[in-house]
Amino acid sequence: MASSLLQSSSSSLFAANLPTLGLVDHSRARISLLPTVKCDMSESSNLVNGKPIIPVLNERTLPKFMESARSEKTVRNSNRLKLFSGTANPALSQEIARYMGLELGKISIKRFADGEIYVQLQESVRGCNVYLIQPTCPPANENLMELKIMIDACRRASAKNITAVIPYFGYARADRKASILIFFEKYFFLPLQTQGRESIAAKLVANLITKAGADRVLACDLHSGQSMGYFDIPVDHVHCQPVILDYLASKTISSSDLVVVSPDVGGVARARAFAKKLSDAPLAIVDKRRHGHNVAEVMNLIGDVKGKVAVMVDDMIDTAGTIAKGAALLHEEGAREVYACCTHAVFSPPAIERLSGGLFQEVIITNTIPVAEKNYFPQLTILTVANLLGETIWRIHDDSSVSSIFQ
Repeated sequence: MASSLLQSSSSSLFAANLPTLGLVDHSRARISLLPTVKCDMSESSNLVNGKPIIPVLNERTLPKFMESARSEKTVRNSNRLKLFSGTANPALSQEIARYMGLELGKISIKRFADGEIYVQLQESVRGCNVYLIQPTCPPANENLMELKIMIDACRRASAKNITAVIPYFGYARADRKASILIFFEKYFFLPLQTQGRESIAAKLVANLITKAGADRVLACDLHSGQSMGYFDIPVDHVHCQPVILDYLASKTISSSDLVVVSPDVGGVARARAFAKKLSDAPLAIVDKRRHGHNVAEVMNLIGDVKGKVAVMVDDMIDTAGTIAKGAALLHEEGAREVYACCTHAVFSPPAIERLSGGLFQEVIITNTIPVAEKNYFPQLTILTVANLLGETIWRIHDDSSVSSIFQ
């Protein structure tokens, strides 16, 4: 009886304008009826044969929210379209190619004994629209250099257009000079001035990619919107929220029990947009004070989470210091369960220890960055963004609207 009541009350949770991607197995949804202080790891159902759940497309099944727009033009012209993968995330590249019904182009990428990178295209790209799939994830400098050399190889091979598909854009956090803050009382502060003699590496990397010969960039969930303006070429910015929202829709969580939490003040806009998709769920904010790079300290919570299911939303998880301390605070304030959602799983040490420590009911990420098997843990769920990127590439190639995907 309790289960049926919970499922009934959850029917309104995703009523407001939620596009669905059709990526999840609804049989995996779990129901939690009792308040908890710390998540019970023994009941986790996220592992299959020791690996985390990775929802994928069945062959070329279309995401539901794309079906109506795609039906207008079902014939795709792939004569002049070439996909090439770097070495950073070949599994994602293969999924994108499978969705598009294409084969990845033949390319040779080698590293010499001294660490230098060698790239040779093993098929003609003359007059073609070339898409190079390469996130600049760790090791960021190697993957970035590899991308630039791939772009240069395509430019010298007379490719018509070169699009750098960058699921994760490294150095995106270095998008401005840091501010020196003056603190008043306990909670209030004002920026005094910017920190001197600092680089703005996001702009530098944008210039490097442009000068290498890229004609367009396709990126996922940039750390801040202004990074698009650092490029002097067109940028298609793809949001991966629909993938995570579609997965959350498989959860039987009552709308009255849900609260969306921003792990810091800078992510409020992102969390507010996420909450709006969840039938205008209430919003809470974790106020943190950062005393150094990769070091965060949680001070207080703005909002009410007592007895609720808290969904923490961020664009990336690096060392997990911010989100783990935020989760601990949420439990202290009476949250029943805590979910962590992010697009980019950087997972620098000691992130795995923090995320698997029992604070989270589930950690939901996407595959913009590959996760090594040694970093799998019971609460981890990995969602694929291959169909989203594949459809975006088709629309760029067909000169169709990309923004209409999310409407």
